Amino acid sequence: MARVESVNVGRVRPTAHGKLKRTAIDKRSVAGAVWIGELGIDGDEIADLAHHGGPDKAVYAFAREDYAHWETELGRQLDSGVFGENLTTIGLDIQNARMGERWRVGDALLEVTSVRIPCSVFAGFLDEPRWVKRFTAHGVPGAYLRVLEPGHVAAGAPVVVDERPDHDLTVGLVFRACTTERELLSRVAEEPRISAALRQKATTR
Repeated sequence: MARVESVNVGRVRPTAHGKLKRTAIDKRSVAGAVWIGELGIDGDEIADLAHHGGPDKAVYAFAREDYAHWETELGRQLDSGVFGENLTTIGLDIQNARMGERWRVGDALLEVTSVRIPCSVFAGFLDEPRWVKRFTAHGVPGAYLRVLEPGHVAAGAPVVVDERPDHDLTVGLVFRACTTERELLSRVAEEPRISAALRQKATTR
């Protein structure tokens, strides 16, 4: 069964990268059950409110299996949370999750709304050359989630796909639509559960 490997939170701190010069991308795992509310996980801070956080992007999830590629390519171990995710999962196919898909995670009910787009702050934190281009080319971004039902979650909590929409707008496809295959964006707008920012991008296109 799919489960949560780690719940991760971070505090805002200065950075030399990006326009704001502050970030909370450095997420660390926490012990015990923590509360997930409509605006995210207790104890987690957000620096760039224009691009992260809010009801549509309250939680960011990345699969432990999807770290494997980068651990091989970079030649180093990547701890849970190093990509800035709040939930590191095991046994959950996030790449092929569909927009609007709903997961029961611990006591909470979460809904897939958007995908992570790499930025200069992410690149600076990883300190890897050409990181944005490499991450984009690999095309495995993880998923942003809306909190439909708040609740507690802890490492080891099961993740159950509660509802899966009948379309093919997967995390992987939507990421390509936002980056390398922008002709796909018109299809993305058809899903009513996507984030407001993603809908604006799709309809503007």
